[in-house]
Amino acid sequence: MPLFIVSTPIGNLSDITYRALDTLREADIMAVEDTRRTRKLMQHYGIDNRLVAFHDMNKEKAAPGLLEMLRQGKDIALVSDSGTPGISDPAFYLVRECITLGIQIIPVPGPSSLVSALVCSGLPTDRFMFLGFLPKKPGKLEKEIMALKGSGMTTVAFESPHRIKKTLAVMKKHIPDFNIVIARELTKKFEEFVRGRLADIADQERDYKGEIVLILSRK
Repeated sequence: MPLFIVSTPIGNLSDITYRALDTLREADIMAVEDTRRTRKLMQHYGIDNRLVAFHDMNKEKAAPGLLEMLRQGKDIALVSDSGTPGISDPAFYLVRECITLGIQIIPVPGPSSLVSALVCSGLPTDRFMFLGFLPKKPGKLEKEIMALKGSGMTTVAFESPHRIKKTLAVMKKHIPDFNIVIARELTKKFEEFVRGRLADIADQERDYKGEIVLILSRK
């Protein structure tokens, strides 16, 4: 009756382990953040399994049913949109409930855009802070950026391509001398790393498309 936390590709469908594929095939149920996205992965590898939607909008309603299945002895594989579940997605909610009920949780490691971007950034990796998705509201965003002035650690965050230019403008205002790496579309055809001094990068005329990870450091 364990809950398997299964990491899946962040872009390139080849980035999946044999163990992850075996787990997805053998699980009684797959709890997935986006059924359409997961179905593409399943079709690619010939996996036929039952999918149950589990995402941020329905987690409180869906969790009791999944927990009951686990108590009945069912194995459930939890999958996020991409990468490792539990990082800025609702997986933590189900994991916490399982811990409370004494249900076993088994990680099936694999891709993570956070780690992939960090290790290729060229910025210090001995200590880092992860902010998740940056705030959408301008006031909260500015407060978050200002707090980085006193940080001696490398900082990693997610950002939307629709908000990246405004975010860079706020960063230029408060931390212009920080080093920044913008990693986008990791493992995909148009994978790109943009590296440099924040003020210089913010002044560049670029279109940032796809999923974005930001890495910031004083050093």
